[in-house]
Amino acid sequence: MTASAVLVMAAPLSAQTSVEVSPLRVELKSAPGGSTTQAITVNNTGTEPVRVRATLSDWHLARDGSPQFVEAENARYSATAWIRLAPPEQVIEAGKEGTVRFTLAIPADTEPAGYRTSILFEFGPASGGAVAARTMAVRSRIATLIYANVGEPPAAVELTDLRSRVTPGQPPQIVAVLKNTSRRTVRTRGTLTLYDKSGAAVSESVVPDVPVLPESEREIAIPAVNADKPSPPPGEYRVEVKIDAGLPALIVGETTLKVS
Repeated sequence: MTASAVLVMAAPLSAQTSVEVSPLRVELKSAPGGSTTQAITVNNTGTEPVRVRATLSDWHLARDGSPQFVEAENARYSATAWIRLAPPEQVIEAGKEGTVRFTLAIPADTEPAGYRTSILFEFGPASGGAVAARTMAVRSRIATLIYANVGEPPAAVELTDLRSRVTPGQPPQIVAVLKNTSRRTVRTRGTLTLYDKSGAAVSESVVPDVPVLPESEREIAIPAVNADKPSPPPGEYRVEVKIDAGLPALIVGETTLKVS
């Protein structure tokens, strides 16, 4: 995955500054005591040199799924102390690439669970030394999220709410609330199907592939209809959602949607 976001602050440094980071998500699997070294590419596609500073940060997801780069809500799932970065700071010339490597070393006594940390890339002008870089006004930041999955703890996820969300001028959505009571991170996939009063399927859309962190609850906004397909005729429809969260059986829920 390559992009110039996740943007924590979105104002550009200047009209000539453009930076891409790849990948934006790293998912690692390991046994306790394992270690690995990975590389992240920082590409300066702008016309001016840029100073890049890499730092580690805990994070969690808000209920709507947006990343929050603050101290982890549950510190026992933080992998920040296990990471070493090199180099923490560098200047990348215009049109060139830089590399930041990180080494993850998992302690031998780590319990199986889904751990996480992130690398924040801060961008500033190339001029100035380390002191200036520490005090520079950060105009934009890009985050690479790191998932460190240790062992294979069992998953335990339940659907606690399923409802429609209709906002004027926007396509209708079905909001599923999943509660993960296990110690592992799970990802979702599945389908949403609309049925008319006769029981015929009139539309099918895809459940987004998103993470649900250990011991957390989050909302998943599912499009009620595909964006490239016409909306169904006005009326009331039965909605069936099937979600695969890595359990032996699918999570199935039903609700209704009124299309006006």
